Amino acid sequence: MAGAGPGGCAAALALATAGADVVLVHRERPSRLPVGESLAPTARPLLEHLGVLDRVTARGHRPCYGSHSAWGQDTLTAQDHVRGPYGSGWHLDRRLFDSSLREAAHEAGARLHSGSVTAVVRTGDLWRVSVSGTEVVAPYLVDATGAGARVARRLGAGVLPTDHLVAVAAVLPGARPQSGTRRGGTERVSLIESTAFGWWYTAPLPSGHHVAMALTDPDLVARAGLRTPTGWFDALATTRHVHARLAVRGTGPPQRLSVVRAGTSRVLPTAGAGWVAVGDAASATDPIAARGITSALATGIAAASALTARADGDGQALGRYADLTSGVHDEFLRARTACYRAGRRWDTPFWTRRTD
Repeated sequence: MAGAGPGGCAAALALATAGADVVLVHRERPSRLPVGESLAPTARPLLEHLGVLDRVTARGHRPCYGSHSAWGQDTLTAQDHVRGPYGSGWHLDRRLFDSSLREAAHEAGARLHSGSVTAVVRTGDLWRVSVSGTEVVAPYLVDATGAGARVARRLGAGVLPTDHLVAVAAVLPGARPQSGTRRGGTERVSLIESTAFGWWYTAPLPSGHHVAMALTDPDLVARAGLRTPTGWFDALATTRHVHARLAVRGTGPPQRLSVVRAGTSRVLPTAGAGWVAVGDAASATDPIAARGITSALATGIAAASALTARADGDGQALGRYADLTSGVHDEFLRARTACYRAGRRWDTPFWTRRTD
């Protein structure tokens, strides 16, 4: 198992619970901006399936009651999670969420191995995997290395991008409360606002701060003035709803910005002889869909089922998994196009690239 994010941990946990011998390769990374901080309510049945719902949602996270958006118009529309079948979602402490999943996988029997995959060789029906100087021998590989799909590309798969969207993001101090968005004294909704160069997103963090990000294409970053903290802050101040939410007049520019890959891409194929890709390593999707973590959990569970079936003699199991992930990605692309067409107000490069 290469990678211990939500997809890799979900696959490791499901396989270990089923009795498989699992090695979960994980490399500690420097502290990063908490951009994956929201978890949709649709993740609830997946976490229940893995037996970790209470464990991973009760430790430092906060409820997310829905989202507000000014998408294609000046006024806000609201989506209320609480009225849906799964109740509220969560604003996550992402590092804590991921570590909770790793702990659960380890307690189920998965062995954690610190390092990263540096070489992969197929010998008969086995893989010989070099992990930071140590060799691991296994009949199956799971690539959970993110959108770069480092293992799948070593095995001959290709990464096919649809766009190269990036998020220019920062963490800002907690802002003044907004009427209609408070429960229990705390603001608990995400906010999206479209602009000529792309769109803005902001959400509260469990720490009390807010993450805010401008999403656009790499060649438009400088044109939109987003290269420097001051320019980014000035662009934020021109928004209507994000500006009001964050009360930016009372603060200064952030100390630093982080540029995070946020593009849509797929890996073809997502499975082959003795291997599968999960999460962003299989299908990375535009964050407008708010489905990244949920999709990672779902593909991890589906991949574990496919590998178990293949080990039991079902020679078509991995092919069905590949067909499933490809079909889901195709469906997403259609929904993505419809979403951007609904939000288009400007004949600017960002919007024409996604709607023409």
